[in-house]
Amino acid sequence: MKKIKNAYLIVFIFLLLAFVFSVAVGAVYISPGTIGKIIAAKFGVISQVNWPESFEAIIYQVRLPHVVLVMMTGAALAGSGAAFQGLFRNPLADPYLIGVASGAGLGAVIAMSLNWPQDLGGFSLIPLAAFLGAMVTVGLVYWLARVSTIVPLTTLILSGVAVGSFASAMTSFLMLRSNDQVYRALSFLLGGTTVSGWDPVIGSLPYLLLGLVSLGFSGHPLNVLQFGEDQARQMGLPVERVKISLIVVASLTTASAVAFSGVIGFLGLIIPHLIRMLFGPDYRHLIPLSIIAGAGGLLVADLLARVVIAPQILPVGVITSLAGAPFFLWVLRRAKREVFW
Repeated sequence: MKKIKNAYLIVFIFLLLAFVFSVAVGAVYISPGTIGKIIAAKFGVISQVNWPESFEAIIYQVRLPHVVLVMMTGAALAGSGAAFQGLFRNPLADPYLIGVASGAGLGAVIAMSLNWPQDLGGFSLIPLAAFLGAMVTVGLVYWLARVSTIVPLTTLILSGVAVGSFASAMTSFLMLRSNDQVYRALSFLLGGTTVSGWDPVIGSLPYLLLGLVSLGFSGHPLNVLQFGEDQARQMGLPVERVKISLIVVASLTTASAVAFSGVIGFLGLIIPHLIRMLFGPDYRHLIPLSIIAGAGGLLVADLLARVVIAPQILPVGVITSLAGAPFFLWVLRRAKREVFW
């Protein structure tokens, strides 16, 4: 129990440090002490003001919404990645395994190539198109994989690969047909937010909260599934119902994150795997710890994306891919050793 408490303490401290530095660092550096005073003044704790007025606008209108959205996205991807790894009993699984990313990318690029209006009632339609594309893709994959009332996981993966490849091909075709939108589409596909301010936070918050809370309560069923589906049935677990609910919740959570933040690779694979290595495979704690660590991990990647070639900003997906690809190869090599040795 003490080890678990220490684990939560460690990831909370990591998240807090990542949050503070993410808000502080930018074109205008604002010290953590000043940030604390500005927030304290907002709640009436202090009344003395000795900082430029522009600092409050920078924090409340620019950095805080961006940082909160990044935290939500990282939490969603890491939590969904942990759930998919448990569902498929494979440490190489990630949130995009059944085509969420490909569907979201296709939906966003369709909206861009057709020159849809930028907003509807003040809200961007690009995230909406991405979300719908992701959910339609997952629905198609599930329909193709379903055999009577059973969804074999192997068939689900194969259907995800096939539908995802088709969606990616259509995305490439549309990008080639719409030269003026190529840069914008690439930004989304590499992990770049399409909207700014508090609107994306408010728009995605209900879906992400629902998904993350549901994932947080899925630890026990995932633990039982690790014994195999037949053994889980003998232990009284409604396996097919659990599988369907996990697929729906994890896909909804991932789609909500991708819709507003673009396609960010490898985070949902790296964070759960690291948490499993450091703190154990118990999904009752692995998923909540992954959610917290995922929020902090993406904040660190986003911070690096903003400072590596400042004043230019890299898509955060570039940073996660640069770190994730070698990590993926290491995990693959480790898995091969366990199989053959």
